Amino acid sequence: MGTVIRKLSRQFTLAIHVAIALGMLAACAKKPSATPAATSTVSVTTSPQALTIATTGATFALDPVGYLRAALKTPGAEFTLDDSSPTTRGASITIRGQEVSDLVLDLTHAIVTDAHGKIGKLGKRVEVGATSPSTGVQETLVVEVYDDLPTMAFSSVSFKNTGSGELQIDRAAEQQHVLNASLSEARTAPYQMWSFHGSSEAWGKEDVMPISAKFSRANPMQQIMRNDENMTGGGLPIVAFWTRNVGQAIGHVELLPLQLALPVKTSADGKVNAGLTMDAPARLAPGETFSMPMSFVSVFRGDFYEALRLYSAALQGEGWNLAKPNQADYEANWCGWGYEMDVTPKQMLDTIPKLKELGLKWTTLDAGWFNNRGDWQPRQKTFPADSVKKVVDAYHKAGMKMTIWWIPIAVEDGGGKDILNHRAYQLSEVVKEHPDWLILDKDGKPARTTADLGALCPALPEVQEYYKQVTTRFIKDWDFDGHKLDFSYTVPRCYNPKHHHKSPADSTNAMGEIYKIIFETTRALKPESVTQACPCGTPPNFAWLPYIDQAVTADPVGSRQVRLRTKMYKALLGPKSAVYGDHVELTDVRHANTGEEIDVGKDFASTVGTGAVLGTKFTWPDNGPHFKLVELTPEKETLWRKWIDIYNARKLADGTFRDLYVYGYDSPEAYAIEKDGVMYYAFFSANEKTEWKGDLELRGLAPGKYKVTDYAENKDLGVVDASDPHLHNIDFKDHLLIAVSKL
Repeated sequence: MGTVIRKLSRQFTLAIHVAIALGMLAACAKKPSATPAATSTVSVTTSPQALTIATTGATFALDPVGYLRAALKTPGAEFTLDDSSPTTRGASITIRGQEVSDLVLDLTHAIVTDAHGKIGKLGKRVEVGATSPSTGVQETLVVEVYDDLPTMAFSSVSFKNTGSGELQIDRAAEQQHVLNASLSEARTAPYQMWSFHGSSEAWGKEDVMPISAKFSRANPMQQIMRNDENMTGGGLPIVAFWTRNVGQAIGHVELLPLQLALPVKTSADGKVNAGLTMDAPARLAPGETFSMPMSFVSVFRGDFYEALRLYSAALQGEGWNLAKPNQADYEANWCGWGYEMDVTPKQMLDTIPKLKELGLKWTTLDAGWFNNRGDWQPRQKTFPADSVKKVVDAYHKAGMKMTIWWIPIAVEDGGGKDILNHRAYQLSEVVKEHPDWLILDKDGKPARTTADLGALCPALPEVQEYYKQVTTRFIKDWDFDGHKLDFSYTVPRCYNPKHHHKSPADSTNAMGEIYKIIFETTRALKPESVTQACPCGTPPNFAWLPYIDQAVTADPVGSRQVRLRTKMYKALLGPKSAVYGDHVELTDVRHANTGEEIDVGKDFASTVGTGAVLGTKFTWPDNGPHFKLVELTPEKETLWRKWIDIYNARKLADGTFRDLYVYGYDSPEAYAIEKDGVMYYAFFSANEKTEWKGDLELRGLAPGKYKVTDYAENKDLGVVDASDPHLHNIDFKDHLLIAVSKL
């Protein structure tokens, strides 16, 4: 079998466009003077011990062992978390179990040129090299910094075998950093900082948390995780850290969903180690090169919002084109999941009068309507004949739109067990007819994906066409208005020899293509549609994120996750992006002695106040004891009606999210939305039973005087002046939502 070497090196080319208008030139009596070429503000200085790249917002210092120290420039001071030392390597390679330790960069002979990447028009490119006398490995490190993103540095590292013998590579790492909070804040332990982790590890696992003295997290990316029966995986390849004064993030900006890790661990001295690692077994023949993905380090002021905003901006520069939301994406939603897997047409139809009465215009036919995952045909026991189409028609007649729940790529292949119906999976017709479409593992067996299902290989043109046909059936033939795509994680690598892949990663790389087909087909058939994808309980997979127009907080475990995931998506997709807050019932998740999940939440404020789209899954009318917990009782209806009216009247979801408060350091927890000239603020105490007392700062106000109103309780809170934007002696429990209008 031939040697397989991953080659991810970046190639940057300058395209020169020349346009000559001969008629205009002939008519001109005098040739206009040429516009002076713009020059980069980035500067580079070199010495044997350090290479420094300075921008308007940051300083990046490279030492001989490749450690790239990042510092944020602020008026009068620089702040950093980087605690570099001569023994900490920025990038490393392990050969036959031993890390190569004698690579020393020749900084005095660094090659400095103008940068010509897609991320920015102006910048500087630095190339430095090193050779290991003991192994013959030649390291080439390229660092690029752009004027458009002055607080980010992008690096690419490659290792070439210049020796005469073959080298066995076990592992490679880059963007390795040692972080120390006490460098930016006195009297602070080195590990005392907050963090964001983009990995999709397990349903409900926190992604925003403080670092502890014994913290350790693996942060694998694009790997099927078996931490629970749902089998998660995917993620955002970024980790971020912040203190009161400065933040720092690392990750990669390749558009391919690469399988790697961003491990974070507190060491014995209290400092935090972070980096990007790849377990990449490869045999490197003489003259061959092993290249790591383009990575980055960024510095910022604030919390994970700013880190993710910068990351998204870099990806968009690389060609990550995000979908634009439409007005349908901002409509409050009722979901039929309250009726669970045995939902019936009668239950869906009986709920219509109450939905109309409450002013809900968008709905979802959730799981339970189908015969199997894969064929996506109606379940004849509960939805006989054309019952699905009749339900959709009835909702349309009542003036409401409806999306349909399903899972792309995953199929029932006769193996595994249904975690929702507690039965063995069937063999779907699509697998019977096309068994060669399945992803196979290394052993030649059907690979397992989310919920222990099989998977159709998304790299196959036939599979892509199949999902275009499924989408057309849902939207054109059955007349649905969009999708709730669930269990959206990643897919296994494919070793099916009949697919003739160039690499087993072809299946993982092509996952986004299926979501792109679904989204573009749907938008073409119904421009005012909604396409939502739910990475249940975890951060999303950036590979499919551009191909949805409504993100979702994805089965949050409590109110805090609703708020933080809303902020996460607003950073990634834009301050006016549509983010579904998911069912309000999920703001309080409990478990019975039997292990059954009990959703009894009623915290609408965490959705409304952060600019998310309101959602609920209540049942109505009385459908028996099984549905009592989510039944819309008369008592609950009063509360539900109040918040639906508030949401529909103000619809802050399509306002502009303002990043004005730092999570973990500003108290109380706060969010701000600007819409139609009004500033809206949401403040939250630790929980609904905890009272918060003190002065509230209303940040982001332009000069002038403002009227302040508690819009949730319709209370006048007085007047503030932007010269002293504080509400004094405030006390509240759980939440306080206010509108600030200029007088």
